[in-house]
Amino acid sequence: MSIKLDGKAVSARIKEDLRERVARLKEQGVVPGLGTLLVGSDPGSVKYVAGKHADCEEVGIRSIKRELPENATFEQIAQAVRELNDDPECTGFIVQMPLPKGVDSNAIIGMIDPAKDADGMHPYNLGELVLHVRGDVTTPLPCTPRGIIELLKAYDIDLNGKEVCVLGRGITVGRTIGLLLASRGVNATVTLCHTGTKDVRDHMRRADVIVAAMGVAGFVKSEDVKEGAVLVDVGVSRVFDEEAGRYRIKGDIDKDCRERCGAYTPNPGGVGPMTRAMLLANVVEAAERGLPAGM
Repeated sequence: MSIKLDGKAVSARIKEDLRERVARLKEQGVVPGLGTLLVGSDPGSVKYVAGKHADCEEVGIRSIKRELPENATFEQIAQAVRELNDDPECTGFIVQMPLPKGVDSNAIIGMIDPAKDADGMHPYNLGELVLHVRGDVTTPLPCTPRGIIELLKAYDIDLNGKEVCVLGRGITVGRTIGLLLASRGVNATVTLCHTGTKDVRDHMRRADVIVAAMGVAGFVKSEDVKEGAVLVDVGVSRVFDEEAGRYRIKGDIDKDCRERCGAYTPNPGGVGPMTRAMLLANVVEAAERGLPAGM
């Protein structure tokens, strides 16, 4: 029988630990603060940002909200980033994507103070991840890849020497999780597959672990999965359910695969809660790094 890797349960334990760490920081006069910069009123972005601040309240982190209209200029957005960089009450922040059409998102991300990069996606921090793949990384880590690793650790899934097939080469998951999986502390062997990969299903059938982050609903079929493999589903697609008459969220891994695998992440309820917990962890860790030595 396959094991469900319950991201909700594990993230709840992580949040409890963060609550205790935040309480200790407050005793020393330090309150971690998460900043969010939201430009426009896209419903999905508004909901996402609101969820982040609800998480902050849950663990005792200060919420710092910056909102700009849809027609905000590049300079106005850049100024808001500079203000968050300079705000001592903000120990980490995110710029909610997507930004309005015509705004250079990469330039805006590049303006974030790397020490306050709550998403762990600043070019400097990604560079640190590459450079220190053989040792400890002390800069913020990408939230979703980190969340996946922590979820697998929570269930004592040993990745040492295992063959991992990663589907998708996006920067948020595909390209970055390979670095974490291959790091000295994990020691997995990673194959990164994408639209140009020949015989992609052969790669999946050989894998001990499949991390699917393509955004193609039900791409991984039961016949693609080795008996006992671990399946991590990061994909999110809106698929119309004819019977229910409404759209549902569907992952990249077909549910029939659960009959063959050893463990799987539900979708939703698997990787998503872990990503949110890791964002909070990055903010708290930034506050801890800012403490004077010996405190």
